[in-house]
Amino acid sequence: MVNLMRIGLYPGTFDPLTLGHIDIIRRASRLVDTLIIGVAINNAKSPMFGLEERVQMINEEINPIANELEIQISTHPFENLLIDCAKDVNANVIIRGLRAVSDFEYEFQMVGMNRVLSDKIETVFLMADNSYQSIASKLVKEIARLGGETEEFVPRSVQKRLLSFSNTKRNRINS
Repeated sequence: MVNLMRIGLYPGTFDPLTLGHIDIIRRASRLVDTLIIGVAINNAKSPMFGLEERVQMINEEINPIANELEIQISTHPFENLLIDCAKDVNANVIIRGLRAVSDFEYEFQMVGMNRVLSDKIETVFLMADNSYQSIASKLVKEIARLGGETEEFVPRSVQKRLLSFSNTKRNRINS
């Protein structure tokens, strides 16, 4: 019997990293031997944070999870096709988080395309915990840009960066 190591890839832009992302990372870590957080370089999405800062925010949050669950978790920036990124990191499973039916429609199409590109890599969907289903990075960014409170949606380290971003923007407007 061959004992294959289960390597999972959890991709996203993580701009910013939310408590929903952390929930999926924690739960996915129980399903695989190694978890790689694929940080997408997607300038079309007008990121609030640069790649290095997003990777740093993720690393700050995953290190305690990795130690607690005794699993290897790392980050891997990518800007190629998701399926190619999975091949690059030797992942045999792609992990995707779902919040709503609208997420499923998009993800369903992506899985179909990825299966055509490689039928050796499976996709696993994890439903967001009820308490995180409404959290979307896009909305968190909008709340932060308009000076709203975001501490219920993001880890404390990310909240500090959002406050700094929001304060910098307000200072520019008031100058």
